[in-house]
Amino acid sequence: MVHDQQETARLTPTEPPPVAADDRQTVSAPLDESEPAGGRRAFTFARELIETVLLTLVIFVAVRTLVVNFRVDGESMSPSLANGQYLLVNKAVFFHFDLNAVRNILPGQDRQGQDEVYLFHPPQRGDIIVFDPPLRSDKPYVKRVIGLPGDRIAVHDNKVWVNGTAIDESYIAAPPHYIYPLIGGEFTVPAGSIFVFGDNRNNSSDSHIFGQVPLNNVIGKAIVSYWPPEGFGIIPHERYTGAAANP
Repeated sequence: MVHDQQETARLTPTEPPPVAADDRQTVSAPLDESEPAGGRRAFTFARELIETVLLTLVIFVAVRTLVVNFRVDGESMSPSLANGQYLLVNKAVFFHFDLNAVRNILPGQDRQGQDEVYLFHPPQRGDIIVFDPPLRSDKPYVKRVIGLPGDRIAVHDNKVWVNGTAIDESYIAAPPHYIYPLIGGEFTVPAGSIFVFGDNRNNSSDSHIFGQVPLNNVIGKAIVSYWPPEGFGIIPHERYTGAAANP
């Protein structure tokens, strides 16, 4: 009996059985997902902000390239336009280029002269346009187109005559009280030019003073009046029946 107790005393403490690798439970520290998600949101916001700013700049540049604002100075276009009135001017409508200049870039015989091509259409009789006058001036003028290249212009008997036809002008302030040309007869508008008058015929510096206006001086066509608010609207343009004859 004593022998049995001694043997039992020499036994080592029982160790727990080994645990299989698949049965072990791994406890990981909780992941802090707030940082990556916040970073992604900040990056998305910054990207969208940059895209919005760039798109706004592109639209602004495009609009400023195609449309400009213009302030009427003086009473030369009264009663159609008033002093201090603000207009939007379409620059694209009269865009044109010399097709011969493009052709001469290509190999072959050089083309002489100009072959003007308009993206939409050239100025027409009755259009209200903004242009750089053919005299020294620090600002553009706004007038109405009366004659096109080749048209014959005269002013007498208180009327404007285009190609032998007196045009109907119910929109002017008063009939013209002058004669043009001063020596009588008619003035033929040269190629590449137009003839312009102010609607306030007796108080306007226009083609009866400084002559024809080169087409390359034309900035654009007045399309909308936006200030003052009571004058807001599309700017009407006249068309002259019977003046189209251009022999």
